[in-house]
Amino acid sequence: MHGRRRLSERVLGLCAGLLACHARVASQAESGSATTPPARPNVLIFLADDMGYGDIGVQGCQDIPTPSIDSIAREGVRCTSAYVSAPRCSPSRCGIFTGRYQERFQCELDAPKGLPREEVMLAERLKAAGYVTGLIGKWHLGKDDEDHPMARGFDEFFGFLGGVSDYLPKDEFFAKVLRGRELAHENQHLTEAFGREAILFLERHAREPFFLTVAFNAPHGPLQAPAERLARFASISDPKRRAYAAVVSAMDDEIGAVLAKLRALELDERTLVFFLSDNGGPQVKRSWNGSSNGVLRGQKGGLYEGGIRVPFLARWKGVLPAGEVYDPPVSALDIAPTVLALAGIAATGERALDGVDILPHLAGRVADPPHAALFWRFSFPPRQKDEHKWAIRMGDLKLVHSPDRDPETRQPRGVGFTGLYDVVRDPGETTDLAASKPEQAKELEARWREWNAGLPPPPGQGGAASPDKGEKDDEGDEEHEDD
Repeated sequence: MHGRRRLSERVLGLCAGLLACHARVASQAESGSATTPPARPNVLIFLADDMGYGDIGVQGCQDIPTPSIDSIAREGVRCTSAYVSAPRCSPSRCGIFTGRYQERFQCELDAPKGLPREEVMLAERLKAAGYVTGLIGKWHLGKDDEDHPMARGFDEFFGFLGGVSDYLPKDEFFAKVLRGRELAHENQHLTEAFGREAILFLERHAREPFFLTVAFNAPHGPLQAPAERLARFASISDPKRRAYAAVVSAMDDEIGAVLAKLRALELDERTLVFFLSDNGGPQVKRSWNGSSNGVLRGQKGGLYEGGIRVPFLARWKGVLPAGEVYDPPVSALDIAPTVLALAGIAATGERALDGVDILPHLAGRVADPPHAALFWRFSFPPRQKDEHKWAIRMGDLKLVHSPDRDPETRQPRGVGFTGLYDVVRDPGETTDLAASKPEQAKELEARWREWNAGLPPPPGQGGAASPDKGEKDDEGDEEHEDD
């Protein structure tokens, strides 16, 4: 298949690169330079919010330049079949920060009450091992004091706790963000403020191992951009897409500034950088986002590829190859175990991680795909028993179940619809293979049901807690349909 890595041809070269990287680190440590990298690798995660699969240049976007994001792909590995564990912001972040399917702890909807205390977050593990940890931007994993980022492993926090925020200052000309636990009087465009704070964090902690997540609210709605930035995209006739382009462009500029600071501090070769989106782009008429999922079918809130397949880039200069494309499926669940492995931290305890260390796969040292299967279960709003969307991908095939709507006619059926798709040859999921491959469909469904049998029921079922009645959706008034 085009783009599939010739793994055997790269092993010797990559091993040599690893040895050279380690030799450089040792040499710098002996020299006593003021910019000597920390003893353990740093981790920097750029997390976009509601960004479409097709909205970066290296994945075909032509109307929004993203040179800084594209540079991460050009200097690292672009994963073309990367998935999040949920098609919605809060549960997806549960998976990213724990490395576990959020269904295991009943956070597959939003997590307004926070993650259960028994779930150990990546920042908590890294902080205990001596890393300085920082979160800049959106949290969306609980608003109470015990759920605050600084109560869940982050040493520093600058951002907002809920699911949505204005970009431009309001209410006496200040944006409502927190610095630590105190209200910060921020009068800069929020995307720029997040970039500024990320640079200051790097300057403060350049000589100690750090874990920094920059969780932009861009390009989540409401789309707000200064007039001068909107003017750059006057050629885009759709006003929603034009505003979206302006917001994405601002985020790309800030990512570029943070990467430049990393380079100036001579930390490029000691820092693993990730870029990804928390879910696919929303594309229904009432959406306040102007995203594009490219050739993928579906959108945020659904389990077709457009809802769960996301941009995913990884860069570690001197360790990962530059400009490579990796096609086998990877998951955002893999970030936590990958980071723990490179930091030399054992993931102990009864709660096993569902992700895997993907660094050997991306570096070409392991030829087998990281996952035999990936699973999804999602229901929003809470439905009746057994009425939820679900999906499974094994190899090239993906089985998708919709409980109440025919995705072709968009009419209620009264019974569920299950389709089988070859998402390698047909990423747009246009051809249902269930009738022509009934045995494969049965195999995938049996595998999903086996996985689901080991989970607690979704929130609102079987006596489990459900979101408070009348609670406002933190992500705004958006429709989330199956297709």
